[in-house]
Order: sequence, then C-alpha cells, then structure tokens
Amino acid sequence: MLAALIATGPALADHHSKAYDYGKNGPEQWGQLSDKYAVCESGDMQSPIDLAGANAKGNVALDINYSAGPLTVSNKGLTVQADFAAGSSMTSGGTTFNLIQIHFHTPSEHAISGKRFPLTGHFVHATEGGKLGVLGVMFEEGAANAELAKILAAAPATKSEPATVAGTMIDPNGMLPADKAVYRYMGSLTTPPCSEGVNWHVLRDPITASKSQIAAFEKLMGNNARPVRALNNRLVVAPE
Repeated sequence: MLAALIATGPALADHHSKAYDYGKNGPEQWGQLSDKYAVCESGDMQSPIDLAGANAKGNVALDINYSAGPLTVSNKGLTVQADFAAGSSMTSGGTTFNLIQIHFHTPSEHAISGKRFPLTGHFVHATEGGKLGVLGVMFEEGAANAELAKILAAAPATKSEPATVAGTMIDPNGMLPADKAVYRYMGSLTTPPCSEGVNWHVLRDPITASKSQIAAFEKLMGNNARPVRALNNRLVVAPE
C-alpha cells in the first residue's frame, strides 16, 4: 500500500518488490514469502477491513489542511502514485500527519457491508516521528475528476521513477468529498511488510470518477486490492 520512504520512520511498503503480487504470490501467500512479511499472516490488526463491522459511533474531529503543489507521478508497477510537496497535513486526535503521497487501488480495499467501490485513493501521511496516518477516499462512477485526469495524463504505462510534470499543479482537495465524516480504526499497511500501527481514516462519502478514468486505472494497475481481514475485536468508530 505505502510506497514512500520516510527517513525518520519505518520503511514503507516497496512497490518495486518482485517478491509479492496479486497473482501467484498473492495476498494469501504474502506471509510465507519472506520473514519480513510474517505479520501479513500472523498479525491481528491487519487492513483492510469491512467497515460495516464498526462497533462504536462518533464524529472524529479531522482537520484537513491541503494545498496545491507541483504534480509528481510514478508507476510503481503495482500502483500509480502522486507525490506531494511539503506543506499539506491532516490532524486527528491532536496529532498532525504530513501528507506524502496518494496511490490507488482497483477495486477499493475497504468494503462496506461487502460492497467495494471500483477505485480508491489512499492519502499517505506521517508524523515527524514516523507514525503513519492514511486517509482513504472511495470513487464511484459518475462525473470525471479533474485532479485524477492530471495524474492519468502523466502516468507512464510501465514501471517508472517519479517525474515532476512541468507547469502542472495538483490540488488534493479536489479528490475529497464535501463531507469529511470518517470511519476510524487502527490497522496496517495493506501490502508487505503489512506493518501494524497505521492510523486509518476512511471517508464515508465517495467522490466521482468517470467510467473511462476508472478503466484507465484498471488498465494501469489491474486488480491490486487485498481482501478484507479479520476485525479481531478492534475498535472501529463509524460516523454518526
């Protein structure tokens, strides 16, 4: 799921790895591919989950402070990623997480009562100390999204290094719904090494992407969604 490196924190998932995929070496085999991936199988706070399993209700105070910046895009092989310049953040529970990147999955990884949306974006953040916070947004078919259009126009068809697009700015606010109500729980990376301790926030309301935009992501990435994992008595807060 996470494809950036944070110098002050733990290493995030490496989408360039050839050790795992979504086929022969898919999610049910990840824990057996490497000792480093053992928690993918043994962990009890794994992501994604079915959010309908929420066992509490409450309106999580989430302060999103995003601003537009230069567009930097790469094809990681298993996902498409846009990196963000410093200066954007979200604050939850008194902790501020700095926005690093957004990457995508088709279909969505989190489900709601078994329903998975055709596309999801994961906004990856980290604190100065390396704690991870992710904001998930679901896309449903509808009107085209202008910010997604910029990412797709720049995304190479094959694996690539990050490249900044001259003269193009991206505004992460344009990929968020108006209502910022979220599901909140503690989980993990959704790709190896499946590290736990990730502060998950998943927006309740979806935003739209056009049929052709969804199809373009599917063509670039294929099915790159990990199946839902067991809740294991974790606290999951649903918006009221």
